[in-house]
Amino acid sequence: MALARKGRTQRTIDYWPGFVDALSTLLLSIMFLLSVFVLAQFLLSREISGKDEVLTRLNSQINELTQLLALEKSGKQDLEDSLANLQASLSQSEGERSRLQALLDKGEGSADAANEKLGRVGAELDAERQTSARAMSQIELLNQQIAALRSQIAAIEEALQASEAKDQSSQTKIADLGRRLNVALAQRVQELNRYRSDFFGRLREILSDRENIRIVGDRFVFQSEVLFPSGGNELNPEGQAEMAKLASALLDLAKEIPAEINWVLRVDGHTDNVQLSGTGRYADNWELSSARATSVVKFLISMGVPADRLVAAGFGEYQPIAEGDSVEARSQNRRIELKLTEK
Repeated sequence: MALARKGRTQRTIDYWPGFVDALSTLLLSIMFLLSVFVLAQFLLSREISGKDEVLTRLNSQINELTQLLALEKSGKQDLEDSLANLQASLSQSEGERSRLQALLDKGEGSADAANEKLGRVGAELDAERQTSARAMSQIELLNQQIAALRSQIAAIEEALQASEAKDQSSQTKIADLGRRLNVALAQRVQELNRYRSDFFGRLREILSDRENIRIVGDRFVFQSEVLFPSGGNELNPEGQAEMAKLASALLDLAKEIPAEINWVLRVDGHTDNVQLSGTGRYADNWELSSARATSVVKFLISMGVPADRLVAAGFGEYQPIAEGDSVEARSQNRRIELKLTEK
């Protein structure tokens, strides 16, 4: 045992796992930032769509009032034109009356004819005065209606300004919320990545130094031959020993992770692309990969790992890490992957 430890101490330091951990941490951070950005965009679009509906409704009311105001102004202009015509006619009639009165005073023409014509002109003047009075009354009413419309337009414009101010305030709050959420998520990612690195470091120390147990990215990979017999899902004695070491490391790490970090250990089962006959215990590779992942999870639970911190998933042959149909490629694809992540 001492010679083995001495041999491992003198080995060349491998920086590659640390580089992969750093790269995976960067990718996870980018994914979280993109998720937050999409969430903020969704909330902002929903808030703005509500404001747009209010603004559209208010603009429609303004357009209707503006059209009504234009019609009222047009009617007022017609009445003013009529009044101007009546006043001109009244002035002409008064001039005619004055001329006739002058002729009467001078004794020219027939007095009776002049009086009769003067009476007609007076009657016309009275009718025109009544018409002018009615026109003035209508103009006054139109002025009152125009004033009321202007008051409504002013109130709507004030409501629009208040709505725009509220919308600006909402956008500011959303931006601040997104910024704080980004900071919180980044902190959570950093904390979980630190514990993941610690967990993988402990696994490297306690698990057997074998080529078929390795780290790939942010996952710890066991070749199926280490844990299971060919075509089976029951852990063999060697696999139980390795999983017992894993459970011990996981229980030690669980004591250090803060309660606010909602973590789980995901166990993923994978097979090669050799199809099952369908006449055995498992109909296809989906069932075999799921059964192997479930078997690992149940064994970890039996060793004291909380069930709510474990997830089992089967991927069949559809997530290979080595392409091709060679014996070596298929051996690499038959595996169990462990990943420490958030729920």
